[in-house]
Amino acid sequence: MFDTATTALLRAVLDEVWESVSHREIGARTHVASKILEAATRGDVSPEGLRQVGRDALSHAFTMWR
Repeated sequence: MFDTATTALLRAVLDEVWESVSHREIGARTHVASKILEAATRGDVSPEGLRQVGRDALSHAFTMWR
């Protein structure tokens, strides 16, 4: 479990990364969320680090299904 501040950070990063993703792109959204959670679980809770993980995951998600 994450503390309240970390949970808020994770939500903010997800919202930011997901801005450009359609709500119908469930697979991409799920992939991004899982990669961000994995990074946070490993201890990477810096805002910029999580944003980068999210952007990388999003880039990879769109190439996975095309």
